[in-house]
Amino acid sequence: MRRVRSPAELGLTADDRHRLERALREARDARHLRRLLAVKLVAEGQSVADVARLCALSRPIVYRWLGRYLESHQSEVLLDRPRTGRPRGASRLTDTLLRRVVQQSPQEAGWATHGWTVPLLCTHLRQQGIDVSPRTLRRRLHEAGLRWKRPRYVYVTRAPHLAQKKGALSAV
Repeated sequence: MRRVRSPAELGLTADDRHRLERALREARDARHLRRLLAVKLVAEGQSVADVARLCALSRPIVYRWLGRYLESHQSEVLLDRPRTGRPRGASRLTDTLLRRVVQQSPQEAGWATHGWTVPLLCTHLRQQGIDVSPRTLRRRLHEAGLRWKRPRYVYVTRAPHLAQKKGALSAV
């Protein structure tokens, strides 16, 4: 049977437990919280095997997080490291290109309408060789700070024959 090493043998102190408890209260990310909890349970004296079972993890993962924490005794080392993420799908669609297209009138571009809509903009960009989905286009428009609303049609001047249309009482 395996001998369970005490927290002191692992290099964990009472200050570490307090530091981990404070970090657990302030943690906002679920993955960070899970890592902090695993290290804290080991610091409280539970075996790595028990902690792995409680947290639904493997023992090597618990040892990895414990080792990472013990290198600096800082809870921030258990945060996820920045990742590049998935590459952008429409890499040719830059902010400057998007601004240039949106500032142009759809009529100038050969469309029989007065204002751009996202589906129309997608079709126009597809004809230029940039295949982009409406969802991606909306996100890119938002990122570029471009917003537009439907135009409001307002009469510039008052109708000259309003009194005749409304009746004699509205002639005032």
